[in-house]
Amino acid sequence: MEVMPRVLLIEDDEAVREGLSLALTYQGHTVDAVRTGEEGLELLMSVAPDVVVLDLMLPGVDGFEVCRRIRASGDLPIIMLTARNDDIDVVAGLEAGADDYVAKPAQARVLEARIRAVLRRSSVSAPEVVAERYGDLTIDRDGLVVTRLGRPVSLAPTELRLLLELSSSPGRVMSRQQLLESVWDQGYLGDSRLVDACVQRLRSKIENDPAAPVYIQTVRGFGYRFGPL
Repeated sequence: MEVMPRVLLIEDDEAVREGLSLALTYQGHTVDAVRTGEEGLELLMSVAPDVVVLDLMLPGVDGFEVCRRIRASGDLPIIMLTARNDDIDVVAGLEAGADDYVAKPAQARVLEARIRAVLRRSSVSAPEVVAERYGDLTIDRDGLVVTRLGRPVSLAPTELRLLLELSSSPGRVMSRQQLLESVWDQGYLGDSRLVDACVQRLRSKIENDPAAPVYIQTVRGFGYRFGPL
């Protein structure tokens, strides 16, 4: 029997919280639902969810700060809920560390699909090869370990998968759509902000100067490539 993922739902709107909780429970998930960011962060200390579904507009500690705190402490997948498909909110949430987003009103089947997608990415696998060295950066595809100057780099699952994809063919330019399909999900109809925000987070962790990147290079009008060349 398939073991369904445990979901931590942080949502202050009672109707939305109860509706999504019932729908996800019906689909077989164990759901821990709370109203505030403070409650969610406290619950994380006692339960072990597989994924967090996080509303951005929360009372008290807002969703952006909750997202940053969760991401700072580990690589738990995070899907944010946005009240509208607002560019500023979406980009800010992605930059805070979210892996994906669903615009409200959130349909349970769409949320379920996004949950499955982020969990597939978090269980990324790679062929067994020796560690690859690129300047100060070392990528161990077998152990799924990245080090910089000999120290481990903590990467969220989507960040790791993006790095593995780009570094699989150094020098090759990959479009945002190619990266959406290969990293986020095959045939996934997302938007380029997911790619750009993840690239920005990745650069902040592996580049000496994220403003002048050596490893993840932008090819204007085309996409990204992995260096150094």
